[in-house]
Amino acid sequence: MKRLECSCGSQVFFESRDCVHCGMELGFDPVDLEMHSLSVAADGVLETAEGRRYRLCANGREWDVCNWLCAEEDSHPLCWGCQFNRTVPDLSLPGNIQRWWVLEQGKKRLLYTLRSLGLPLVSGWQDPENGLLLDFIEDGRSREEYAESFVSTGFAGGVITINTLEADDVARVAVREQMNEPYRTVLGHLRHESGHYYWARLARDETIRQGFAELFGDETMDYAGALDRHYREGPSPDWRKYYISAYASVHPMEDWAETWGHYLHIQDALETAAAYGVIREDIASLEVGERIGRWRDLSITLNELNRSVGRGDAYPFVINHFVESKLAFIDTAIRRLQQQPGKR
Repeated sequence: MKRLECSCGSQVFFESRDCVHCGMELGFDPVDLEMHSLSVAADGVLETAEGRRYRLCANGREWDVCNWLCAEEDSHPLCWGCQFNRTVPDLSLPGNIQRWWVLEQGKKRLLYTLRSLGLPLVSGWQDPENGLLLDFIEDGRSREEYAESFVSTGFAGGVITINTLEADDVARVAVREQMNEPYRTVLGHLRHESGHYYWARLARDETIRQGFAELFGDETMDYAGALDRHYREGPSPDWRKYYISAYASVHPMEDWAETWGHYLHIQDALETAAAYGVIREDIASLEVGERIGRWRDLSITLNELNRSVGRGDAYPFVINHFVESKLAFIDTAIRRLQQQPGKR
């Protein structure tokens, strides 16, 4: 994430709605990927000091879950990012506005990274064949109203589904402990599932498919059987030699999605580190191997800092040379995707 500032010079943050120093209203423009300080013009129109005119996304005005902007002339009431939603939580039920806010923040950070990488990205409403949509859905584990229902977080047919229970800290930590996972976040889920979405856009590229098979394995192997075996027997004892996580060892497609998600983690974290002067290089100018090297050093520092204040590791993963080769392949695939149509 880049460093963001109010027009008064004070630092603000990606989720900020106003500047705590000067009180100026703030909004994020998903087109130029910048935060803007705004004053009220008329009829709900907001204006920058340079005369650019916007409206706040309807989900921000009505529910306070979004700080993204729409150009004044846009006819759609929702910002570009909120137009990716297909299903949102039932807002008549207690606690769901807060859960939706958590889910929106994760989704917006995902979209920011995908846009900053120049990847093709369009909503499924605009392009049913190639577009992306998101469902935020509850089930019987969190609501009596949805008894007998079960919603799995996953991807299918251009839709990322996230169980809203993931936005509940207590429930998410309980599942993390039950599944023996060192890391489980809303943003992590979204980044992982976006890997499945982009594989669907790459699947017709024979060069990529050949490279995938060499590094990740046979994508056509029985998925249901592999998943059942993983949950019944656990991962192979030597999974750490070849995979970024235990879950990556389930199936080649999960290995791809896990590696893709970690590539996005690394991309965003390095951009943040550069924006705050923690590292001095221009990240975009570094080859993928150099970026991985910087991240190894930085993640060790982050983990030691966390331990120094009594917390667990911020990045509890090891990038060995097998994983590094897979991350390098993700970088190659991203460069292929950047050549596809569908950017906005």
